[in-house]
Amino acid sequence: QYGSVGLAAEDAARAWAELRPAAVVSMGEVEVTPGAVEILRRSGVKAVITVGTRAAEGTHSLVLDQPRVGEVAAEHLIATGRRRIGVVVPEEPGLGMFSGPRLDGARRAAEAAGATVVPLPLAYTEESAGALAARWPELGLDAVFGYNDEYAMLLMRALQDAGVDVPGDTAVIGADDLLLGRLLRPRLSTVHIDLIEGGELAALVDDAVNGTADATGRRPLLDSRVIVRESS
Repeated sequence: QYGSVGLAAEDAARAWAELRPAAVVSMGEVEVTPGAVEILRRSGVKAVITVGTRAAEGTHSLVLDQPRVGEVAAEHLIATGRRRIGVVVPEEPGLGMFSGPRLDGARRAAEAAGATVVPLPLAYTEESAGALAARWPELGLDAVFGYNDEYAMLLMRALQDAGVDVPGDTAVIGADDLLLGRLLRPRLSTVHIDLIEGGELAALVDDAVNGTADATGRRPLLDSRVIVRESS
């Protein structure tokens, strides 16, 4: 969890290397390049494991199909009759490598069905959500994929405060299946993402450090699936 947001890959690798770790697990905030891997190897790091949207050369790569998250969210909204779908694109730094592919996946689903996707830049503040909700009538959207549950909950509350009925006027879906989404009214529909569990990741780190893991390469993670609740 050592801070690396906003750093170039090699600069992040040097910051990690200063800690003299046995292994580095990168969760996707920085794209790990071959140069970064070389810096880490030279510093004595025995294993580099990445969790992200694509495989990284020279690492044990756990790859999540981020476009699929947006695709299944849009497919669900389209199946319920929605034709003009907003997709939240967070303005916070470090999220672009996740939000961009999710937007691409939603566009893929919309194009296949003849629906429309509208990107919606949104900062994680009440003020930003309120400003977007105030523009809702002119946007003409009948559904929104909120990038994840946190942004979806933020926007849904702003829409309700602006008099937009959810799901009557606009269906809302998030992602990550947070418990808090089930406590809202209406309960938040979400995309559940099957990820590697902590014990499995720990075992991979142990095997990689001890040289007993399989050769470095791409390991796909499990699929994403929609959990339908009241908001959509």
